[in-house]
Amino acid sequence: MDTREAAQRWARTWTDAWPVRDVEALTALQSESGDHWASMFRPYRGRSGLRIYLEECFAEETRPAQVWFAEPQVDGDAAAVEYWAVIHVKDKPVTVSGCTLLRFDEAGLVAEARDYSDVKEGNHAPPAGLFE
Repeated sequence: MDTREAAQRWARTWTDAWPVRDVEALTALQSESGDHWASMFRPYRGRSGLRIYLEECFAEETRPAQVWFAEPQVDGDAAAVEYWAVIHVKDKPVTVSGCTLLRFDEAGLVAEARDYSDVKEGNHAPPAGLFE
């Protein structure tokens, strides 16, 4: 398994799947027993847990999201990927900036994802040069 390739596939898939709310594409990246921490206080266990999390989040979004993902930073079987998104909740724009820490299994699937993010009301463009 090449961690850089797995992380780049993860970022590409999120870039394509989040705006169209493609739960299947995103859950396919996760190992059956992989954990997704929406925050350190909100663990979602396994692929089925990730599916629940995504369905909850996507149900709140009223328009397609605009998303940007940076080039993954890789070390061993782990990667960090920064992201920026503008979503609409009840038709009001909300900007989310964050970073997901990923650990991949030998098959290149996510064994653990820990998401750290900040949310601000409004439509805010990402900083210049961050996602080029």
